[in-house]
Amino acid sequence: MNLQYVCPHWGQEAFSAAQFLDRVQAAGYDGVEINLPEDPIFLNNFRRELGALRRTTPDFRFIAQCIIDPVPGESVVDFLIRYGKKLDILAELNPDFINAHTGKDYFSFSDNCRAIESAAVFSDKSGIRVLHETHRGRFSFHAPTLMGYLQRFPEIELVADYTHFCTVSESLLQGQEELLSLIAPHVGHLHARIGFEQGPQVNDPRAPEWATYLDRFTGWWRDLLTVKSAQGLGTMTITPEFGPAPYMPALPYTLQPTGDQWVINQWMREHLRTVFMPPSIS
Repeated sequence: MNLQYVCPHWGQEAFSAAQFLDRVQAAGYDGVEINLPEDPIFLNNFRRELGALRRTTPDFRFIAQCIIDPVPGESVVDFLIRYGKKLDILAELNPDFINAHTGKDYFSFSDNCRAIESAAVFSDKSGIRVLHETHRGRFSFHAPTLMGYLQRFPEIELVADYTHFCTVSESLLQGQEELLSLIAPHVGHLHARIGFEQGPQVNDPRAPEWATYLDRFTGWWRDLLTVKSAQGLGTMTITPEFGPAPYMPALPYTLQPTGDQWVINQWMREHLRTVFMPPSIS
């Protein structure tokens, strides 16, 4: 299986589109994953720079994120309208696929199903796949709760971020291993971040106090890649996705981050390149 490592734009918002893409290429990533800002200048520049890059590097991956800012008291209908508009805007940029934050954890099952169905209609119309991230606050926030949606939509594709499951369950998912095995066949993209029982991100996965957590997550990812390889998937995209504050813990008073997000994500990529070298994942 070919593994492609994608750089998150999250935490790189201070750079222009050209600076960001140049930095990504210089660091040796295979693509980008980005929640595009509403700034029309950035959007136009990103479109232009990405187009030029893909003409010289056709295999460069572009994953668009569909993340909608929360609106207090928003109705399901209003959410679906905004969700659909965002997907349509992203389709104009021709991403490889869209990573969507779909629904709400407080929506009913049927209302979340409406959101999933609207994404499926969009995909049929546009030809662009929509993958739904396992994320707190969404329909997919909790591994046991997710099972009902997998039964209702057996064709659904997911972005796996297991840190959210750990935080919601306040555990390293002991007793939920069978659920992860049921989720794995649906996963089309992986977010590689290490979380723990009380939060979605450790301060530095290189630190010895987090070695057990690193091993646990790496094992889950290995199992996932084994399943996808058995399904015949030729390429899996992976985003090392340690984030900035407030995901990155900060020191009190000074609010200085306790780790360097850019360095940690590059370390995570190299860690995975080492442990998942062929023939470890066939």
